[in-house]
Amino acid sequence: MKKLYLSILSLMLTLQITGCKSNQGNRSIDYTQYVNPFIGNADNGHTFPGATTPFGMVQASPVTGAVGWRYCSEYVYGDSLIWGFTQTHLNGTGCMDLGDILVMPVNGKRLKSLEDFRSGFDKKSERATPGYYSVELNKPDTKAELTATTHAAMHRYTFHSPDSASLLIDLQHGPSWNEKQYHSHVSLCETKWEDEYTLSGHVRNSVWVDQDYFFVMKFDHPVIDTLNLKKLEGEVGKRIVATFKLNKDEQLLMKVALSTTSVEGARKNLMKEIIDWNFDKVKRDAKDTWNSYLGRIDVTGTNDEKINFYTSFYHALIQPNQISDVDGMYRNAADSIVKAETGKFYSTFSLWDTYRAAHPFYTIVVPEKVDEFVSSMVEQGEVQGFLPIWALWGKENYCMVANHGVSVVAEAYRKGFRGFDAERAFNIIKRTQTESHKLKSNWEDYMKYGYLPSDKTPAESVSSTLESVYDDYAAADMAKRMGKKKDAEYFGKRADFYKNLFDTQTGFMRPRNSDGSWKSPFNPSMVGHSESVGGDYTEGNAWQYTWHVQHDIPGLIKLFGGNDRFITKLDSLFTLELKTEQADVTGLIGQYAHGNEPSHHVAYLYTMAGKPERTQELIREIFDKFYKPKPDGLSGNDDCGQMSAWYMLSAMGFYPVDPVSGNYIFGAPQMPKIVINLQNGKKFTIIAKGISKENKYVKSITLNGEKYDKNYITHEDIIGGGNLTFQMTNKK
Repeated sequence: MKKLYLSILSLMLTLQITGCKSNQGNRSIDYTQYVNPFIGNADNGHTFPGATTPFGMVQASPVTGAVGWRYCSEYVYGDSLIWGFTQTHLNGTGCMDLGDILVMPVNGKRLKSLEDFRSGFDKKSERATPGYYSVELNKPDTKAELTATTHAAMHRYTFHSPDSASLLIDLQHGPSWNEKQYHSHVSLCETKWEDEYTLSGHVRNSVWVDQDYFFVMKFDHPVIDTLNLKKLEGEVGKRIVATFKLNKDEQLLMKVALSTTSVEGARKNLMKEIIDWNFDKVKRDAKDTWNSYLGRIDVTGTNDEKINFYTSFYHALIQPNQISDVDGMYRNAADSIVKAETGKFYSTFSLWDTYRAAHPFYTIVVPEKVDEFVSSMVEQGEVQGFLPIWALWGKENYCMVANHGVSVVAEAYRKGFRGFDAERAFNIIKRTQTESHKLKSNWEDYMKYGYLPSDKTPAESVSSTLESVYDDYAAADMAKRMGKKKDAEYFGKRADFYKNLFDTQTGFMRPRNSDGSWKSPFNPSMVGHSESVGGDYTEGNAWQYTWHVQHDIPGLIKLFGGNDRFITKLDSLFTLELKTEQADVTGLIGQYAHGNEPSHHVAYLYTMAGKPERTQELIREIFDKFYKPKPDGLSGNDDCGQMSAWYMLSAMGFYPVDPVSGNYIFGAPQMPKIVINLQNGKKFTIIAKGISKENKYVKSITLNGEKYDKNYITHEDIIGGGNLTFQMTNKK
């Protein structure tokens, strides 16, 4: 009987976590009407406007440039030329890659250079909505339309007055740091015309990671002629011009599927996801899929607030990307073709960014994905010897510091997710945190000194120490919950290493040498992109990183000498002007930089130090200044949804300063009502009574009608459903 009871209890927990009950909000509402994919397309938001589906492998989108940091997403809103349309894109990152298979309609034969294939376009004709993009191109006098499924893109080109209707298929193209790399990053390019309707191939390139992709491309009209363009110096990738016989205003349809495994893998993906030539059905299905996700949250507010919120929701769900084929096969970090243990393998884990808010958001809103995400990270970790740092296309690019895959796994375990093998997961966590690997991992020095010494660490010594300390805490937490006492004690002691870098004289986390001396001279405002130019902080300075003790704010307050001194220092952070031209340090309020992730939890520290009204003021200021419903409305890279997740959780009135704890620190809600339609069939409703421009302060909080005095709400409170009510006021 006891075994039967335990089995039923386990089943109930599984149903709660995996969301077997569908709860998608009001099915009569088109939530996609509030998504503006052009938000973040200008300045340094680095988002793209093209067609994709939630967590899809494919992102079909226009290209307005491909060389240099400005073009990480290949699209800048203010540009006047379109180069073509590529099938994969990164969302809001600060590095270059993907941009696979550029296709551009061509009308005419007078083409002598790559520039001749590019076209001006009617800006007013551009349309973008989840799963669909369209534009009128001037030079070929052609309307281009894009839509997508998980593994495939579908293009529709309407040639209004064809002289010679053709398509450029550019397999050399890809976003690159400089012109030389643009022409040299492809090392293998094999193609085959299988018949007059079908082109298949395999391309290998290397920008951020070593990438292999296979494709099958099909047309609904026969190809009547082909031309291979002359390769430029250093090039391996082919550029093919395929010509078709079309009449005026006749449409050419193209569908292209991708795979990491083989041409046959791409073919399976295409046959499974786009069987016929019904472009409008694929577009409609993409829209329906987006609505099924966006409908998980209902918000009440102004039209601009809804656009900001649902566009943030959209951006947060573009990745991680499912790169396994429909049969579960994928190419792993060792270039072996294997089957994903859950049937799906995900990559594009920008973990230095997304562990902070995006992954906590997933545990609430898309819980059915969490076990698959964790399993994917564990699988990759076991192959390469450590959990992913920044995973792309199943490979490691070693970008950023520490290893916050540890945090994501430990957070999932803390929140009750059990669809992954916890023993295997902890084993790779332990390996990650104790075995040094070739880049940015020196546990020998870390353990010898209790920090990473500036004179023995090439760059980012302070940031690497503080970020690793958080992962140690995460490892200790998971070990404790699993009954691993020795591991919990070991990592728990390391979680205190942050104290070794706190200089009581200056009140900053400061670089320290191996002999124990503080590095001099010391300028806490000095900012540098330390990965490339040296320095002790990662895309930041001492002002921003001194607060990076997410797991032990009481301990940090004690180092400062109490709440009053802590708050005084925080006040200085937000008032002392920072002058910098560093592209990643933007969205400034004093020294606070909302455009970069190390600052994201800092405004909430006032609440934890007993001054919640200052948190409430700052959240409103950040909303008003740095989230606007226009192309240049983001203050920094969206970073795979992290900027967006900060917005959504903060709009709800709370934020996970310490994600692994399962606690969300209170700020102040920014919209009158938000309803989370939980996937366990329940609803969690957040109400801000009396909210207005003036009423930005929280007078009182009730949870399910009972007065609530804690400065945080737990994950269990949220997924249990109920009503969280804030009484707003204009008084501090």
